[in-house]
Amino acid sequence: MSSKHVFTEEMVGFDPGREEKKISSTQYGVCGSVSGLVTRLVVQPFDVLKIRFQLQIEPTSKKITTGKYSGIWQAFKLIYKEEGFTSLWKGHVPAQALSVVYGYFQFTAFEAITEVMWRVNPKCIDQKWKPVTHFVCGGLAGCLSSTVAQPLDVLRTRLVAQGEPKVYKNLVQAASKMYAKEGIRSFYKGLVPTLVQIFPHAGLQFGFYSFFKTLWEISFGVKRQDPYKAAGVNESLVCGALAGIFSKGTIYPLDMVKKRLQIQGFQEARETFGRVQKYNGMLDCFRIILREEGAFGFFKGLAPSTLKAGLSVALIFCTYEQCIMLVREYLHDDNTLESTR
Repeated sequence: MSSKHVFTEEMVGFDPGREEKKISSTQYGVCGSVSGLVTRLVVQPFDVLKIRFQLQIEPTSKKITTGKYSGIWQAFKLIYKEEGFTSLWKGHVPAQALSVVYGYFQFTAFEAITEVMWRVNPKCIDQKWKPVTHFVCGGLAGCLSSTVAQPLDVLRTRLVAQGEPKVYKNLVQAASKMYAKEGIRSFYKGLVPTLVQIFPHAGLQFGFYSFFKTLWEISFGVKRQDPYKAAGVNESLVCGALAGIFSKGTIYPLDMVKKRLQIQGFQEARETFGRVQKYNGMLDCFRIILREEGAFGFFKGLAPSTLKAGLSVALIFCTYEQCIMLVREYLHDDNTLESTR
């Protein structure tokens, strides 16, 4: 390998050191979609548990709750007993569609925005500033992809939130009934808290991932000299898990409010789970939760949520980096073949 190819390679975000044939935005998007698909398949049960806890008005503590769910294991056993094992993947079709669409636009936008940032200020991707740059770019990419995917997120939440008997039988029927009964705006319920939440959440995921990767490389003396080699699987998984846990814990109250707002107008499907509550917007939701459930009410479902966040972000970044590596190897081999002709 010639010396012009020697540099520290970054698989997530724009890197001016790459000299191979440029990956297209579609290829970035497909890699993002693949990472979303794989991750969703694995973490969906944690998402079902998290949403059930978030939508329960009553306390979730075993000692004082009068609600239906009081712990991860108790909730898992009860859902399995009442609804069957496959119910842990309830809402998987819209959730999978959400993950594929979100992953496509998130990584496409992130790669494009980091390149624009570098062209405006090349120093922004220096080791010192890269976590901050990735925070800003990740937040902007998250807002764009969330706006595109919001209808699927609302459908996913409603399908997961319902018990037995089901109000919605499938994704198409849910969309049809929501449109007929509540109008087009129902598909964007919770969009404001979603955007308020997603900028810091997505930003922190990318920022923390970059930060922890830098720490990993310094701590273990990692020097990636091969421009076509991604970070090691262990590095991606550990740094991704830490990024997921730290970012989710930081913005969790906003996620709680978003979920509560997304089921407004859908109270009939929640009656078998306990109390139902009406909220008049994001601030009203904050006030009522604080007044009736206390500060801990904003952290219901935190345990399954952080487990899911750590696992999902680890899988997202690891899968994305490995997919990007495969694409680059293909493009590099293709360029090498053309140069020898």
